[in-house]
Amino acid sequence: MKALLKKLRKYEIQIRKAINSQMQGDFRSIFKGTGLEFDDVRPYQYGDDIRTIDWNVSAKGHGTFVKTFREEKEQTIYFILDVSASQFIGTPGRTKFDIAREICGVLALSGTKESSQVGLICYSDTREKFLKPRKGMAQAYEIVSSLEKLTPVSPKTNLNRAITFALNSIKRRSVIILISDFIDEGYEHHLKSLARRHDLVMIQISDKRETQLPRLGTIPVLDKESQKTIWVNSSFGDFRAKMVDHHFERQQALISFSKKHQVNFLSVSTEEDYVPKLLRLFKVRNKSVKSA
Repeated sequence: MKALLKKLRKYEIQIRKAINSQMQGDFRSIFKGTGLEFDDVRPYQYGDDIRTIDWNVSAKGHGTFVKTFREEKEQTIYFILDVSASQFIGTPGRTKFDIAREICGVLALSGTKESSQVGLICYSDTREKFLKPRKGMAQAYEIVSSLEKLTPVSPKTNLNRAITFALNSIKRRSVIILISDFIDEGYEHHLKSLARRHDLVMIQISDKRETQLPRLGTIPVLDKESQKTIWVNSSFGDFRAKMVDHHFERQQALISFSKKHQVNFLSVSTEEDYVPKLLRLFKVRNKSVKSA
């Protein structure tokens, strides 16, 4: 636990130093500035986003008005972690869950230092852990500790249930950081609702074992979620190509969804250093806030 916290603090310091130097003082924080609350209305001006038009006020016949917003001083941040069995694929210490836990820990430490309330939802096909959002470093340590000790009850995945739980539980607009491999189906409709109500960040974590099986001939493969063993010909070219294509199509679908619904999306492999990718994500978020 102490070693993990030391590692997370090191990453947090690294991220903050890099952001402060790269943004040349314009960067205010990792999370502040993305949450907006209604302030007032003003007459529509050329170039205004039509999505900000207040149709109720405009319908009174005195012209077209748009809503104005002001930055919330404090954010509420929720981490939604997929903790189904597929998340435990990878080498010891570098499984998809290990990487997800580290990213969550780094961002939880950062969020609490900025006086944000931070909460946690862990889901398989059932709720595995729920920590209501609170302020303070003790909350960040509680999140890290909970993830360190977590032993999921169910191996199965149901992203739809996880997202539905979040929609029903989180009433105030929040920053939602959803971390998963997104190996599931039928969750897109509710994911769209989550993106509409909240400031959504999607982080996809993958491992090369899902697409790069060694050529060993016919071998047994264990499906971690169903606990069933199937036999596959790992040397058969068509089988290997289908695995790669399926992974690529799933990733492209997530990228397309993110662009369409103005969601921040990040793809991370268990073999790579995720810190530079987090840096680029924060730069994109900060740039979009300043241009809004």
